[in-house]
Amino acid sequence: MINRTLIIAEAGVNHNGSLENAKRLVEAAAKAGADAVKFQSFKAEKIAVKAARKAAYQGATTNPAQSQTEMLRGLELSENEQRELARVCAESGIEFLSTPFDAESARFLGTLSVKRIKISSGDLTNAPLVLEIARLGKPIILSTGMATIDEITDALSVLAFGLTRPADEMPTLDTLAAMKTGGITEQLSGKVVLLHCTTEYPAPPSSMNLRAMETLRSTFRLPVGLSDHSQGIHFASAAVALGAEVIEKHFTMDRTLPGPDHRASIEPDELATLVRNIREIETGLGSGEKIPDAAEMDNRTVARRSLVATAPIRRGEKFTEQNVAAKRPEGGVPPIRFWAYMGRAANRDYEIDEAIDP
Repeated sequence: MINRTLIIAEAGVNHNGSLENAKRLVEAAAKAGADAVKFQSFKAEKIAVKAARKAAYQGATTNPAQSQTEMLRGLELSENEQRELARVCAESGIEFLSTPFDAESARFLGTLSVKRIKISSGDLTNAPLVLEIARLGKPIILSTGMATIDEITDALSVLAFGLTRPADEMPTLDTLAAMKTGGITEQLSGKVVLLHCTTEYPAPPSSMNLRAMETLRSTFRLPVGLSDHSQGIHFASAAVALGAEVIEKHFTMDRTLPGPDHRASIEPDELATLVRNIREIETGLGSGEKIPDAAEMDNRTVARRSLVATAPIRRGEKFTEQNVAAKRPEGGVPPIRFWAYMGRAANRDYEIDEAIDP
């Protein structure tokens, strides 16, 4: 049975604050065959203080005179614009997905009947927002960039609390600790996917550490995937071969556009190639059972060997290493029985290349 990877085309803020650009990104993601297209929902004033500096990659790709808050304000989409995007997604046959960066935006996404909610790496430690998102009761994709195992455990304890406790109950450090000892995996099974991530734009190849997906899977016994900030599509493809169930990849209509994330994004033709690669890899992963495939059977007869005479053999003459060998094709005595024939008397005459009787 083929496990279908959820492929998320991360449009993020690559619309540069334009609804029309955002619609073009939806159409491009749908055409490329992605399962979902993801945006970001936020109010700039609720993310950062006025004096908050930009990350180095943001400073290099946006107006250096702008503060982080000013940059973010120019990238906001209003609630009405997001409703319009959700409508366009439905018409285009692609799932609308977004990452909320504040509680108001999270509650708004809940009104759009989204299938799931994505929590960003930056907000993994933002416990109040993590709780707000959990209480929406939606499946959650949690990105783990920059995080330690202990920090991921803390975030999962908040998710478990929010998904299992009454909405008017506030967590305490003691109740969250109880969540950890009470079996987080059992409480979150079927509700949470963990994404490995390297939070750098673009992420250098040496920083990708794809084997961390297996650490997440074995530690928390939850499905895993990759939020890929590397350049190109090869790491995302490799992640699927390593068992990723979700792939999230930034994409843009044009990498040369101004804006914080364009340079670390792929363009529509690359996204389409990535989707094709992933679907082929899924098919190639197979069941894991080691048996001959139907496609091999004709070649097996041609490539394998059976025992034949390598010299004329007369009836009563003994088979030896000098007059018997394994040659193609398959179909006669298998070579594993070679030693059982050594020293045995032939029951008839054989000519060169004639198959030995079973």
